[in-house]
Amino acid sequence: MVTRQLPPVRDMLDQQQRGWACVWCRALLPVGSSADLGQQRVVPETGAAYLWFPRECLDKAECARRTAG
Repeated sequence: MVTRQLPPVRDMLDQQQRGWACVWCRALLPVGSSADLGQQRVVPETGAAYLWFPRECLDKAECARRTAG
C-alpha cells in the first residue's frame, strides 16, 4: 500500500519501473529486501496505457539517507 505520492513514472529508470530498484533512492533491490507498492497503471498523453510495478526499500532510514545524499 502506497503511503505517499509516487514520483512520476516518466522520471524513473527502467529498473525502477520494473520493480528492480527503489522508486525513491534508485538502489537495486535484491529478492526479499523490498516492499511492493502495488501494480500501477499509467495512461500517457500519447501512446498506449501500460502497467508498472514500483517497489521501495524495507529500510526507510537508509533509503532516506541515500535520497538526501
